[in-house]
Amino acid sequence: MNPLLWPVRGSANALGLAWWARVRTSDPDVTYWFGPYVRRSSLERELTAFLDDLRAEEPRELEHSLLRTRRGEPLTETD
Repeated sequence: MNPLLWPVRGSANALGLAWWARVRTSDPDVTYWFGPYVRRSSLERELTAFLDDLRAEEPRELEHSLLRTRRGEPLTETD
């Protein structure tokens, strides 16, 4: 992420306008939050590498959704 865009991303997140990816895996049962991004297209472009890293861990299932929301810590939640 470009450090110059951090204030813009932070503001968008605070207003609930930021794009996030919610990625859920089973076995292990974990929810990961990836973001924030100002533009959906930027999130989609960066998400591919994140999903590839998670697939390398060989979860039984992996699903993701893109959401426009406000999000804070924690970015990884175990079930």
